[in-house]
Amino acid sequence: MLPRGTAIRDLASRLRRLPPSCGPVRLIGVDGHAGSGKSTFAGKLARELGGAPVLRLDDIASHEELFDWTGRLLAQVIVPFGRGESAQYTPYDWHARRFGPPHPLPPAPVVLVEGVGAGRRALRPYLARLLWMELPREEAWARGRSRDGEEQREFWAGWVRAEQRHFAEDPSRPFADLLVRQCREGYEVFPGPAGNVGPDQSIT
Repeated sequence: MLPRGTAIRDLASRLRRLPPSCGPVRLIGVDGHAGSGKSTFAGKLARELGGAPVLRLDDIASHEELFDWTGRLLAQVIVPFGRGESAQYTPYDWHARRFGPPHPLPPAPVVLVEGVGAGRRALRPYLARLLWMELPREEAWARGRSRDGEEQREFWAGWVRAEQRHFAEDPSRPFADLLVRQCREGYEVFPGPAGNVGPDQSIT
């Protein structure tokens, strides 16, 4: 386990030392239930990585395709990165209910992919590491509902059903290299179910 106060710094240092996984990019997945704190954690990790780009899967999904976005992500991001090129994706506007203009995503040394489903089987071959936010789903969903307010109640009802179906068919946690737990102060990072910890990435 990494010490709470230094967990993100130590994790960032370890991620930088990984071999590239998608062209020149070390692609890091940050998965977990909706409301589990993925976005906040990914933002802090990105800052510790010197401003690493964060691709939020909320920009790839849509109302009509909450989880059926694999082809779009592969075509717009994974394939260009694999060629060493800059990616371009079209962020979805959840208020206007349409995709916006192309947004560039450079092939940085480390790129974080954050969102529910970041560890799906179609993406795992391209990930240098998969991180899972360790928070029970009911607790995570309660946090998410509280965050989004009463006006999103109907959306959340549909989302929970869709998320349950997704993880039943394509679970991420069993394949996580590391588990991340938010504490009152900082984070704890543990070996995950799939964490084959080598000498260059030891957990202390």
